[in-house]
Amino acid sequence: MKKIFVLDTNVLIHDPNAVYNFEKNQIVIPITVIEEIDSLKKGMDEKGRNARFISRLLDKLRKKNSLSKGVKTKTGGTLKVSLSHKVSEDLNNDLITDKNDNLIIGTALHLQIENPNTEVILVSKDANVRIKADTLGIKAENYEHEKVNFEELYTGILKHETSKKELQNLREELEIKNTFGLQYYNQFLLMYEKDNFGNNIVARYDKDENTVQVIEDYTKNRVWGIRALNPEQEASFEILLDDDIKIVSLLGMAGTGKTLLALAAGLRKVIEEEKYSRLIVTRPIFPLGKDIGYLPGTKEEKYDPWMQPIYDNMEILLHTKEQQKNLGKKTSSSKPNTTMDDYLDFGFIQMEPLTYIRGRSLPDQYLIVDEAQNLTPHEMKTILTRAGDDTKVVLTGDPYQIDIPYLDSESNGLSIVAEKFKDEQLAGHVTLVKGERSLLAAIAAKYL
Repeated sequence: MKKIFVLDTNVLIHDPNAVYNFEKNQIVIPITVIEEIDSLKKGMDEKGRNARFISRLLDKLRKKNSLSKGVKTKTGGTLKVSLSHKVSEDLNNDLITDKNDNLIIGTALHLQIENPNTEVILVSKDANVRIKADTLGIKAENYEHEKVNFEELYTGILKHETSKKELQNLREELEIKNTFGLQYYNQFLLMYEKDNFGNNIVARYDKDENTVQVIEDYTKNRVWGIRALNPEQEASFEILLDDDIKIVSLLGMAGTGKTLLALAAGLRKVIEEEKYSRLIVTRPIFPLGKDIGYLPGTKEEKYDPWMQPIYDNMEILLHTKEQQKNLGKKTSSSKPNTTMDDYLDFGFIQMEPLTYIRGRSLPDQYLIVDEAQNLTPHEMKTILTRAGDDTKVVLTGDPYQIDIPYLDSESNGLSIVAEKFKDEQLAGHVTLVKGERSLLAAIAAKYL
């Protein structure tokens, strides 16, 4: 039996094509949702663009038939706009009916009363809306399309306990047949000795040859002055420095070194190897806590506060690189000869607000998107489709630290890329688990 799905505004704003994801069932959009979309359509952000897309889509569909009667969609379902939300005077005792959320709930309740033999489901990404609907006896669900199971999210590394003798054999042979269950391109094998995790080897899976190959030892061989401090960081360097891998996703809690590793690899590729013409670093603009309001100055001056974490990491790298250059030399200064401003002036590095990336074409760039967990799947698609020939995209973020309403660890763009790209030859992913910033930072990330 066909079902009736009532869609909340946040579902359509999250995914403008959501009306095509309910198979052959009936989709109902309350008139209140249309009014909310109308109030959002003038915005220049992603919400505004999605609101305009939805308006155009509904305007196109209404030409086929009246939306109040129902229009057939390309998936075989029916889409209609409902004007009814007032069920009875009793509803006023349960909900404040001048609130939009409650009017949407009222529409679902009205449809449930009018269709006693049909299952009516309210779909919303707002947990409070789902709670209120459930209290009124309405079945409510989160929007599950393009959602991944975060508990089973692909980590990029398979751990295998072995003996000291087998580890020694692998160190000597460097390549062995895959008998460990590895199945994805660029997946890593972490082999470690029983009762001695410090004795380990990181190897990379070659799916075409079905072999496992020991990677370079990044705990000794430094990248832009820094070395890997754990196996996950070794695996990260391996895919960050591989030019055949065009998209890299690094997940991990605060302090695991995601951004620092990405910047170090980017600086090597752009400055030392000259493989890419420019290193572009960008991140979503979303404040932690209250916004500081209007900022005077140029675009660069306005963007500086948001990019301060990147500057901090850059200063660490430049200072470390200078220390490596001066190792064994007598020098009276600890400041690097080449500063961050020098690289910016030379055009080797560019800090770019994510707001301005739409419409651009980025060939031959090393593009780092920091805090990528705050991007919707649609925004992620917009970014990845900017990549031109010979461009490498690196996504870093912590899915547990999401600042955007209605996004969570299972529906953000970063998690979805990590899961859906796992068997693509041009993609690589690593989940970092050990905090290396400081003991305090590691404990805070663990307990808070």
